Amino acid sequence: MAPVVDEQPRARTTTRIVIVDDHNTFADLLAMALNTEPGFHCVGTASSADAAVELVRTTQPDIVVMDIQLGAGNGLEATRRITQALPDCVIVVVSALRDSSWAAKAALAGAHAFAPKTGSLDEMLWILHNARVGSMLVAPSLRENGADTQVTSPVTSPGSAGKITSRELDVLILMGRGIAPAEIARRLRISVHTCRGYVRNIHSKLGVRSQLEAVVKAQRLGLITADDDQ
Repeated sequence: MAPVVDEQPRARTTTRIVIVDDHNTFADLLAMALNTEPGFHCVGTASSADAAVELVRTTQPDIVVMDIQLGAGNGLEATRRITQALPDCVIVVVSALRDSSWAAKAALAGAHAFAPKTGSLDEMLWILHNARVGSMLVAPSLRENGADTQVTSPVTSPGSAGKITSRELDVLILMGRGIAPAEIARRLRISVHTCRGYVRNIHSKLGVRSQLEAVVKAQRLGLITADDDQ
């Protein structure tokens, strides 16, 4: 399906938004809602990765709301392409998947925020108001899954982390799957107290403050890979 573009001129003080989703109902409803909110305007919608990239190049939006799962193409791959073409554009990845590990994957692709598609409109508006280039904002409703609401995007180079032990790596891999310490402890047959000690060591060695940030940094350093999340 060709992208839908609203060619009505708007003042640049308005935040211009592109919505990418292969479910037209979601895209249309969100576009209608945003167009009734002061300061927001949907300049177009697209239903595939290729159409999204082309639409962004044409309309130069301030924000892209990107579904992580597209019928034609991959939302994370589209995110990578858009951040390369328009580095100042904020990308908010949305998903029906509420696992915090997907927020880490979105951050690795270059996204600046992650929100559940099942969240409220108020939460989406909060995300759109607060997401910024250079940070990774996670929807407050995902706190129950262990994700912080604000994670600074780490900029690292190989070798900058302290030496991670094999046991800490076991914990880190499970952290990458969005698993909470209590469940990690059960799977590794260690006490919760011991597991939390490993987590603290990982945070200290990586110079991070949250499970999500630890996973993002570990993946960027090559300590764990996307295959480890399976």
